[in-house]
Amino acid sequence: MATATPNLPQPPNFTCVKSLSESSALTSIPSTYTFTTDPNQLLAFDPQHSIPIIDFSLLTSGDADQRSRAIQDLDQACLEWGFFMLINHGVPESLMTGMIEACRGFFDLREEEKREFQGTHVLSPIRCGTSFNATVDQILFWRDFLKLFVHPQFHSPSKPAGFSEVCLEYTQRIRKVVGELLKGISKSLGLEEWYIDKAMNMDSGLQILTANLYPPCPQPEYAMGMPPHSDHSFLTMLIQNGIGGLQVQHKGQWFDVNPIPNSILVNTGDHLEVLSNGKYKSVLHRAVVNNKTTRISLALSHGPSLDTVVEPVPELSHPLTYVGMAYREYLELQQGNKLDGKTSLDRVRIRTM
Repeated sequence: MATATPNLPQPPNFTCVKSLSESSALTSIPSTYTFTTDPNQLLAFDPQHSIPIIDFSLLTSGDADQRSRAIQDLDQACLEWGFFMLINHGVPESLMTGMIEACRGFFDLREEEKREFQGTHVLSPIRCGTSFNATVDQILFWRDFLKLFVHPQFHSPSKPAGFSEVCLEYTQRIRKVVGELLKGISKSLGLEEWYIDKAMNMDSGLQILTANLYPPCPQPEYAMGMPPHSDHSFLTMLIQNGIGGLQVQHKGQWFDVNPIPNSILVNTGDHLEVLSNGKYKSVLHRAVVNNKTTRISLALSHGPSLDTVVEPVPELSHPLTYVGMAYREYLELQQGNKLDGKTSLDRVRIRTM
């Protein structure tokens, strides 16, 4: 039975956080943005170089031994952290910088121009807004966003000039990198290297670009850019403008992420956890804000086609830990509700007595 797509009516006084942040009268955050009254809640540890690093050039090497070791490293990164830094990936630094600046140009548009791309429901191919889902968020997040479906059909706002060209080139380059990562992950799971690509219909897979703007916040210790959550995808690829704010959870503790220059940050998502029957867990992460500088991050999530039902690989399904759900239904469930940890994944988890 078809599920109605959740509508997203915006409040009539919908205002970007960027405009709020730029107000000369702003000296403290409005109560609607107070995420915590305990400033220690947002503290995190320095991982001291313990976050895994994957060398893409070794993963795609023609040397069998080098590639085998890289696949073992990838397996450990997915198993232990669900997160890693990808180096030597071949995506030009100039293209990454150009994509970030193109998104900055979009966020710099006048509010009435951005409202042209507001979208009406969670599967709108072009949607911008503030917080996560401002119609259901009890506490608003210090974040503006632009969300675009860029594959299998490419969608882009018509403003600013030149945005769509750089966006198309960037997302295509990243998609090729993800294809190689999924081949490595298939091998690390003991499967034929094309398994995920073929079984999950990745030629028609959904690629979503989410651009996040976190402007300076007068009281960053009480606000939140994005709350702890996992991603719905198989893999998410993230770059940022050199300003920190991403934190990942590892063994119950929060760690600051300080990326290697020109690296791409990669995290595992809910559907890789489902597909691997829990061998690889989706990683909880969050975004904190600061009171000095605007942070921009660009996340590209990669999942199956909307109609694909994702369930554990038969070879890994003893005992079965998750039930299958169509990707479209899962997206609507997560994106149409309050963002809260891994509550969406809990809906497909099999409870044991």
